[in-house]
Amino acid sequence: MSSFVGKLGAYARLMRWHRPIGALLLLWPMLWALWIAASGLPDYDVLLIFVLGVWVMRSAGCVINDFADREFDPQVRRTRDRPLATGDVTPTEALTLFGGLLALAFMLVLFTNRLTIMLSFGGAALAATYPFMKRYTYLPQVVLGAAFGWAVPMAWAAQTNTLTPVAWLIFIATVIWAVIYDTQYAMVDREDDLNAGVKSTAILFGEQDRLMIGVFQMLMLCDLLLVGLRAELGGLYYLSLVIACGFGIYQQWLIRKREPAACFAAFMNNNWLGGCVFLGIVADIASRSAG
Repeated sequence: MSSFVGKLGAYARLMRWHRPIGALLLLWPMLWALWIAASGLPDYDVLLIFVLGVWVMRSAGCVINDFADREFDPQVRRTRDRPLATGDVTPTEALTLFGGLLALAFMLVLFTNRLTIMLSFGGAALAATYPFMKRYTYLPQVVLGAAFGWAVPMAWAAQTNTLTPVAWLIFIATVIWAVIYDTQYAMVDREDDLNAGVKSTAILFGEQDRLMIGVFQMLMLCDLLLVGLRAELGGLYYLSLVIACGFGIYQQWLIRKREPAACFAAFMNNNWLGGCVFLGIVADIASRSAG
């Protein structure tokens, strides 16, 4: 029994159930999209499907990421204790778990419409290919952003059975945001990644990393301003963007010395940024509905 429980614990760690930050960073843009698409509270079934779907797909992404990195992770201090790196989970078990999670996610999508089902194949392809990009390009964070952001057009399509420019603007904002926070994340492992031969935007940007993160922060803010204009959002939404800008400035302060712990804290701070924007959307739409 103890070995069975231990194996389940290893699977849970492989799926990062003990570290929900990744699921939250995936969740916020999806919720932005759902609330704007529905002009308020979305359909309950759609909301439930996508909250569960986000959790399942993030778990699947962690599994395939560790499978792809099983030879690199033992060389990186932060990842050397992951279940595949330690041998607590075998590669075959990881692939089986990944397939099961994809199947579960697809079962959830089957309760939506045809457009959403068609879009889901793109999401599965992005989730499966992202972890291997760090071998071939210094921009794997862009692919990660597309994988994380694909929940946006899917959620929009599930709620409205169509896609509009606002949905794609939110998707673009999500991609840009992923470049920001995953570059901060990659700054933690930069030296180990260089030794292991892993590519990242943190390595690509080098000494210009803070500047480039700042550029992407400005691009994200401009994109979210366009979202507000196209979706005809009001003052409370724009106030949330001002606060989000403050979080971005705080992140710049955290990474100023490029200390690994501070860079990781900047990465974690993005959860508050995403939640702030969501609250701005909810409050703005609710205030207009009440008026």
